[in-house]
Amino acid sequence: MAQQPLPSSVQPTDVYGGDEVSAIVLDPGYINTRAGFAGEEMPKQVLPSFYGHITSSNRDVFGDQAMYPRADFEIRNYMNRDSVVEDWDAATKIWEHALVNRLGIPRPTPPSKNGLNNKPKPAAEGEDVEMADEADLDETENYEKPMAENPLLMTEAAWNSPKQREKAIEICMENWACPAFWLSKTPVLAAFAAGKATALVLDVGGSNTSVTAIFDGMVLKRSVQRSPVGGVWLSSQIRSLFEASEPKVEVVPTFMVENKKPVEAGQPADARLKTFDFQISPSFRAYEEERVLKEFKESVVEVWRGPGRYLAPGNEDYAKNLPGRVFEMPDGSNQMWREQRFKAAEGMWDDNAAFPSATEEGKITKAQTVPGLIKAALDSIDVDVRPALLANVVVTGSTSLLPGFTDRLNHELTAMFPSVKVKLHAAGLSSERRFGAWIGGSILGSLGTFHQMWISRKEYEENGPGIVEKRCK
Repeated sequence: MAQQPLPSSVQPTDVYGGDEVSAIVLDPGYINTRAGFAGEEMPKQVLPSFYGHITSSNRDVFGDQAMYPRADFEIRNYMNRDSVVEDWDAATKIWEHALVNRLGIPRPTPPSKNGLNNKPKPAAEGEDVEMADEADLDETENYEKPMAENPLLMTEAAWNSPKQREKAIEICMENWACPAFWLSKTPVLAAFAAGKATALVLDVGGSNTSVTAIFDGMVLKRSVQRSPVGGVWLSSQIRSLFEASEPKVEVVPTFMVENKKPVEAGQPADARLKTFDFQISPSFRAYEEERVLKEFKESVVEVWRGPGRYLAPGNEDYAKNLPGRVFEMPDGSNQMWREQRFKAAEGMWDDNAAFPSATEEGKITKAQTVPGLIKAALDSIDVDVRPALLANVVVTGSTSLLPGFTDRLNHELTAMFPSVKVKLHAAGLSSERRFGAWIGGSILGSLGTFHQMWISRKEYEENGPGIVEKRCK
């Protein structure tokens, strides 16, 4: 007689990613690091990837609440502008802060309280004292580490190097003692969140914009294109816009304003600024100015919808007659922005319309614009695959939330490929667009069919960090 399956209440609980133990999804990015439990709609924790470093005490602090002016205080980022980890020590600290301190993963009982370190009681006469063997000591070591019960699914950029991937699984297994691990590329997860196995993923993030072709859930490596035209680059364009404005607009961060009085549009600010008895570091000032520029982007900047480029004859005159938007700076100065709000973002589409930049990072070429990236990605792959990709263009990333972005993208793609049907898939909810890769990871990590995909701790111990390159393709 065949053995009956165990009822669900007594199923084994050591299944990786099973219903009994929630998998964790970690989505690191240049601007924010997102973390939460698989199966949930949104990440529970969104922390800045920027962190504060107090030079006098050589101490790091994390999270928005820790970012306030103080002496010897610098702002740093554990990633570079290519969304690749540079400072692994800081990355480990921030990830652990997000997962353990903020997400609230219950830590295993500390060794000081679980009795594992207690001295053995004296044996009765004629009996031997039972000593722990090496396996028991290893088990004790695991109890001292966080996340010993939670599988971890982590995201990575499509151009991440094998060395970086191996370092990620090493931290997960060695530092945190995770029972299982998986590494997945952000464009694949963004396509998965949109319900697509084959897609052309346009990710317009904070530090860069990338275009990746996904076919049957696999990244076509030759198609991967990226450029620095993201949210940070757009902030530099807004600074150039402020410099060229009449009157010139000065960015005064909120922390410097003690009080202010209302003034007429275009008039100088009437505000009293705070004084500090210590030097404000340039990195902290730049970080706080970026917050103001981010608010300006979200409130004022708009993409010229087309048809045609913004610089085409007659378009600028037409834009001047459109309703403007008022923006008040933290110091109380305010101004009406009309055609200028289209100029700020036009460089993303037309390199000739970009404001001149004094730095090499701010200068872009035609190939680095959004249409240029898409053309290069599609030119690098088989012509027979292109129609399927253009029928499934997935738009993700927080900078893609600019008003008019998807309309302009549709016009550009239709003009570039007039004989092919173009269909865009852009989530209507801003949170779904911002967290596309995390949501895809959340869906993937909660699927019953995914349980067999995890890299288990045993596999890692047998094969070493190189297992991630073989398994997570």
